[in-house]
Amino acid sequence: MTQVSDAISSPTEAMFAADEASRSLGIELLEHGEGTAVLRMTVTSAMVNGHGIAHGGYLFLFADTAFACACNSHGPVTVAAGADINFIAPAHEGDVLLAAAQERTRFGRSGIYDVSILRGDEVIAEFRGRSRSIRGAKETR
Repeated sequence: MTQVSDAISSPTEAMFAADEASRSLGIELLEHGEGTAVLRMTVTSAMVNGHGIAHGGYLFLFADTAFACACNSHGPVTVAAGADINFIAPAHEGDVLLAAAQERTRFGRSGIYDVSILRGDEVIAEFRGRSRSIRGAKETR
């Protein structure tokens, strides 16, 4: 996997640099490679719901961003065709989370990617995304 540097040199880095939604939440792209990505996010007070745990929408967004980084690593503009998430354990304010995305398969313009969200060594959510490359779309960089 490639460590992220200040210079934008890959489709993943270019797409992430243009992703204001994810970056405004403090999400960081730590590593990326062909069909893979590792991101970090700290749960803030603004991300906590009425039960005192991280809102599932923020966890989904975090996993979806890792999925986007992994599926766009090959170059063609690729978007989500669908996704689902299983919440296994709650996250709390101050938790530092990692999202590790891994390509499972690509076929034609489609792909399947799994993302594990971890707090330390503990898996707190599992996400599966289905991707679709867009014909004729230009890369972000």
